[in-house]
Amino acid sequence: MHTDALHDLPGPLSAGQPDVFVAGGGPAGLACAIAAAQRGLTVEVADGMRPPIDKACGEGLMPDTLEALSQLGIDAAVLATVESHPFRGIRFLGAERASGSKALRTFSTEATFPVGEGRGMRRVLLHQLLIDRATVLGVRLSWETVVQGLETGEGSERSVVRTNRHAVRPRFVIGADGHQSRIRAWASLDRASISARRIGLRQHFAITPWSDCVEVYWSNNGQAYVTPVAIDEICVAFIANRKFPSVAHALTHFPELQQRLAAARPSNTPRGSITLSRKLHRVTRDNIALAGDASGSVDAVTGEGLGLCFRQSLALADALRNGDLASYQQAHLDLQRLPHFMGRTMLLLDSSPRLRVRTLTALQRRPRFFQQMLRVHIGEAPLRLFGSTGLLASFLCILAG
Repeated sequence: MHTDALHDLPGPLSAGQPDVFVAGGGPAGLACAIAAAQRGLTVEVADGMRPPIDKACGEGLMPDTLEALSQLGIDAAVLATVESHPFRGIRFLGAERASGSKALRTFSTEATFPVGEGRGMRRVLLHQLLIDRATVLGVRLSWETVVQGLETGEGSERSVVRTNRHAVRPRFVIGADGHQSRIRAWASLDRASISARRIGLRQHFAITPWSDCVEVYWSNNGQAYVTPVAIDEICVAFIANRKFPSVAHALTHFPELQQRLAAARPSNTPRGSITLSRKLHRVTRDNIALAGDASGSVDAVTGEGLGLCFRQSLALADALRNGDLASYQQAHLDLQRLPHFMGRTMLLLDSSPRLRVRTLTALQRRPRFFQQMLRVHIGEAPLRLFGSTGLLASFLCILAG
């Protein structure tokens, strides 16, 4: 496979060829590098940017995400070295204006994690922790290094990756280069189904967190997520089908949150992003594998983007160590099943105001169901729990009124 006039690109083969070359130095690429290095493989990571690398996201790490991070060597003791803030659960909030009335009827329900706690942390701080861990493990980090071409080998011959600085002939190539992955395109792995495409907007505010939960505000115009990230700062992330022209405009759709933030000072500039629900038909080919958003993604409504890429990195590292990428293909399919199911379920609430109101009302009346939903969401209970306990049937009866 020849791409981007490969033979015309500059750069000799670098000495000491790595076992694994990772395109993309974000959390997914660094997690893959760390997991592979922990299994004794030599790794190089290349990224066209230079840290700190930021991205708009909700910045809340769920308990299962923290568990995956600990398997990468970033445990509670390491997390304690940077500014962050714990949270004990999830709270859903919504409002409905009664017909012919200016009064708002509000809804609120919450569920706590059955085990452990979550943690809110600035994306750039998490990124630095991953960089530090990779450095300790001897991963070669090539910043401001753009991957410009890929040629797959034939038979036992290794693939060649060329960058603006050098050429590399690794045993394995990992594409962790995001939604617009060039590695994915070059490997002809682009075939996918996209079920949702939405736009995110993130803003930090200097204010003392008022809740020990991640709050999710629902409206007819999307969701707003509030995550405590420090003792004096919160992260607010808006997600909607249409782009909000500004944070101030976004807040008008969430009156209760707007009121809370009336006197709060923004602590940085807003940042936007695209969130997709995308499933690829395949994430491996020959000695090439994809991870993170390059390998497909779930809507940000799930809060599972980081957790999913960390779990993928652990599964991929096992496959690399065993020289069996087919096992990663199956593991990737298994790992994405629950997040995609939860994403589809919650996006139903986004698409139907009537269903959303009935659901929030039902969850408020039956908080036990929300508690069970959260247990399933973080992997503390199997999805079949709903059917085996009769909870789903009971909840559907409540919705039916």
